Amino acid sequence: MFLFFGALFGFVSVAFGAFAAHGLNDVASDASLNSLAVAIKYNQINAVVISAIGLAQIANPKIMNMSLLNWSAWLFIIGTGLFSFSVYLSVVFESPGLTSLMPFGGMMIIAAWLLTAYVGFAIARDQNE
Repeated sequence: MFLFFGALFGFVSVAFGAFAAHGLNDVASDASLNSLAVAIKYNQINAVVISAIGLAQIANPKIMNMSLLNWSAWLFIIGTGLFSFSVYLSVVFESPGLTSLMPFGGMMIIAAWLLTAYVGFAIARDQNE
């Protein structure tokens, strides 16, 4: 399931990036375009990470027995949705209030990175014992 979400988020980031570049350049403010650029970049980076977790799951199903890696993947998915998609929707619908979800998404993404780092550390530690 994680590979599906990673690929879907990758698609959305490229599609929305193209839409922003070709359809919003003349109508959106510079501040909105800057926010979109950040949201698209985060969306793309997180799509790759989510896809990598999905590929690891396929290559070694035992790795997903690590509940923290599952939590990490879900935090990336939900956090990216809240962060990037709130920006996309706020610009498209000219509703800046939607960006109030961004900090929650950002905190989830930070937590996901920390969990992923911890899982990497735990795996390395266990292999060295």
